[in-house]
Amino acid sequence: MEDFFLLLKYLFLGLFQGFTEPIPISSSGHLEIAEYFFGLEIKGMSFALLVNTASLFAVLIIYREDIMRLIRNGLEYVTTKDKRAEADFRFIIYLIIATIPAGVIGVLFGDYLEGNIKTVGLTLLVTGLALWLIRNMRGRKNDAELSLKDAIIIGFAQAVALIPGISRSGATIVAAMGLGMKQETALRFSFLLYIPVSVGGMILGFNDILRDPNLNELALPYTLAFFASLVASYFSLKWFMNIMARGNLKYFAIYCFIVGPLVYFLS
Repeated sequence: MEDFFLLLKYLFLGLFQGFTEPIPISSSGHLEIAEYFFGLEIKGMSFALLVNTASLFAVLIIYREDIMRLIRNGLEYVTTKDKRAEADFRFIIYLIIATIPAGVIGVLFGDYLEGNIKTVGLTLLVTGLALWLIRNMRGRKNDAELSLKDAIIIGFAQAVALIPGISRSGATIVAAMGLGMKQETALRFSFLLYIPVSVGGMILGFNDILRDPNLNELALPYTLAFFASLVASYFSLKWFMNIMARGNLKYFAIYCFIVGPLVYFLS
């Protein structure tokens, strides 16, 4: 029976993380909330890496056509300098540049960016305020109109999301829309930017998986959580794309305004 409840716990955590990862309410913050209020202690340092990798696979599946187009046109521009492929080549360069701030800050200061449950309550309010400020924005910039400045600003916005409770997707989408991007462009840049960050984290954390003392014990729960997160991330991102198309970000802001104070004062 204990093994059964262990499986249920990791199934719930996988679904919970997978659902909250794409939407702008901070999946890492919500995992802390789940641990604190539901007493769901997460054994094993590699759990976060595992479920984030599952979310990465969901992003790769949904944006596979964009990824293949960028790779194809990027290579074509490098080899032929075809002007028709230049915009996609620059888009790739901007994704690389936007990855740098979070990568550098994460490596240098990652150990100092850990918060507690009250920190999550406060930062959810910050996330909600940022979403509220851009809730009615309708930008005009498309993929071909992005600039180096845009990439740098979005990159630093992503670095801010290293603070627990600050949503990565929320921070990057808020920055992108604040810079005048269309919702579709902001969403695509945000989630394509998730790919190199997630891959980097996967590479840096690979040794944590190998050295995890709970790996044998948790092999089945981890596997269940991985596939739960993959499925939940896929459908959550599809749902979020529809919400972005309708411009309903205010509902996420309201959610953060409600949950943030509750978490702060009840913890």
